[in-house]
Amino acid sequence: MTVPPPRERTAREQRRAGSGPFRPRAVTSAPPLEERGQPALYRIGKRVLGYAVLAFFAALFIAPFALALANSFKTRPETLADPLSLIPGEPTLRAYEIMARTDIPRWALNSVFVTVMVTVARLFLDSLAGYALARLRFPGRAVIFALVVAVLAVPPIVLAIPRYLVLGQLGMLDTYSGLILPLAVDAFGIFLMKTFFESIPREMEEAARIDGASIFQTYLRIILPLAAPGLIALTILSFQASWNEFLHPLIAAPSDPDLRTLPVGLALLRGAQGESQDFPLLLGASLLITLPVALIFFVFQRYFIQGVAASAVKG
Repeated sequence: MTVPPPRERTAREQRRAGSGPFRPRAVTSAPPLEERGQPALYRIGKRVLGYAVLAFFAALFIAPFALALANSFKTRPETLADPLSLIPGEPTLRAYEIMARTDIPRWALNSVFVTVMVTVARLFLDSLAGYALARLRFPGRAVIFALVVAVLAVPPIVLAIPRYLVLGQLGMLDTYSGLILPLAVDAFGIFLMKTFFESIPREMEEAARIDGASIFQTYLRIILPLAAPGLIALTILSFQASWNEFLHPLIAAPSDPDLRTLPVGLALLRGAQGESQDFPLLLGASLLITLPVALIFFVFQRYFIQGVAASAVKG
């Protein structure tokens, strides 16, 4: 009598018994491959040194913010006597009370309005232009992109006088339209979005076209959601550039003090004070310029890095 061969276990039985391909693997805490073979003391020292270097540079970049904040709560004599102290001897809100009575709140509102309008316009126009240059085929496409790249090499100061003359001819000096419209499109934003759109596989667009979607529907419903990291990077860069812009507001609103933005207003305020600088007031006002950009970058830094990295790899 022949003995029948043993029956093979089913996948469920192997999973229950923990055998075959379903054998559980031991979880190890082995060091990375590049650190294997190195003494433990060397690995620990290497990490401690790395963290120490990072902490040093972090403190180096945070120190100006901390000093500006601390000195804004000091009196002017104390600021002149001990500007490096982080703890005010007699904390006071004098600088902020004076700030509320000056034109600084008006300048801050102007900066917010202009920055928001410019950022929204660049998100819409730069992304449309970048998508057209990345995906559409039309005569002169390469020439247009070459001109966009060439604009990046032109220093802004070279365009100062032509910009002033054009705004004067169009009657846009000392107007909000003169502050916003010339900044509504940015060559770097077009370049950034073009390179990011080129990193998105074409198969997704082709599938949408087969389903009957138009070019704009494909762009709006398929491409834009995939381009979220690039759009966030463009938002941060546009916000920072517009918020800190000094030359263009100085040219576009030369004689109307109600249209000044924070960078222009603070520069003129500092010049008007002459040698008797009110440093607590100026440092407190400078925080209004610095903190919004720092907070936005801190919140969206991960998406910003993803967007710039994806564009850089493709470009």
